[in-house]
Amino acid sequence: MTTTTLTAGSTGAARATDATARPKRDPRMRQSRILGALFLAGFLVYGSGSSIVASLLGGADFLVTIGPLTSLLALGAFLMLLNTAVDIAKAVIFVPILERHSRRTALTYLSAILVQVVFLSIGALAVLMIVPLSTQPGAAGATTVGTVLAELNGMAYQIGQMTLGVGATFVCVLLLRTGLVPAWLAWAGLIGYPLHVAGTVAELFGVPIGLYLTMPGFFFELAFPVWLLIKGFRAEPFHGPRMAPATH
Repeated sequence: MTTTTLTAGSTGAARATDATARPKRDPRMRQSRILGALFLAGFLVYGSGSSIVASLLGGADFLVTIGPLTSLLALGAFLMLLNTAVDIAKAVIFVPILERHSRRTALTYLSAILVQVVFLSIGALAVLMIVPLSTQPGAAGATTVGTVLAELNGMAYQIGQMTLGVGATFVCVLLLRTGLVPAWLAWAGLIGYPLHVAGTVAELFGVPIGLYLTMPGFFFELAFPVWLLIKGFRAEPFHGPRMAPATH
């Protein structure tokens, strides 16, 4: 009995010693890499889906031509919808990191992501509604409805991206102020996102310059996740501002 007690006590003490001796794992690189991978995943998933959809809905008589390719169109819409899960996962990881420095910026980013997800999902659902419509391309009004659904997808994309661009601009201000990433990278986003917003507004008013104004933001969207995967957020600002010592 005594031996058992001693053994159990010794084991417990050894575990406590091991736990004390074992250095705590810093979550910085793990969270940075997950966030970087999610940024790239969203970029690839939505980009692939929207490219497929754009290639199939580009012509004036697309309802006739996509007849044998409806499965491919549905795949494109599915990939666009899949981006919703990726964006929500990004917010789950990123918002707590932002909140350590500014609750207002974190809430702004979260709101922008949610609005973007809603609009991008509306666009993807509009594309899915074209699939059954394409089985009867000669039906009365089918071409008009198909065109409206395709336009709805494009408009929902522009509104979603405009909202995200506004929220991401505030995030880049925080990145620059806190030093979570190098200043050049934060400046790339600060230049890219306002131009992206301007491009989406121009597209909504029928001025086709959105693609050109997307390029600077495109650079940030690629450079930011690659930086997170390789270097991660800087250690000191990642853990948040230091608390001031209490005074009595």
